[in-house]
Amino acid sequence: MYIAMNRFKVNKGSEKDFEHVWLSRETHLEELPGFVEFQLLKGPEHDDHTLYASHTVWESYEAFEAWTKSEAFRKAHAGAGNNKPLYQGHPQFEGFTSIQEVKAGPKTVAAE
Repeated sequence: MYIAMNRFKVNKGSEKDFEHVWLSRETHLEELPGFVEFQLLKGPEHDDHTLYASHTVWESYEAFEAWTKSEAFRKAHAGAGNNKPLYQGHPQFEGFTSIQEVKAGPKTVAAE
């Protein structure tokens, strides 16, 4: 499992516009081999910004890397530079390889 995250420091007052950009765009992720899931996360508010993170889960680093070289990647990021006034600086990329994964299993009820 490989997790790719980008952190964005969204300027105060630009949160709704930032969310609209993400919620209205075509991601093209579902088409890609190795794609597992995507989440847009809203984090804590600070004096001058609100922290957001995009969180994409891939079956492997190789699947993620293939996506970054794909036409789907280019389509998903077309015009991304137009949104720079909404956040501070560049997004901060962080990539993680999964070492351990724990999932919820079926709940059992003890018989009385």
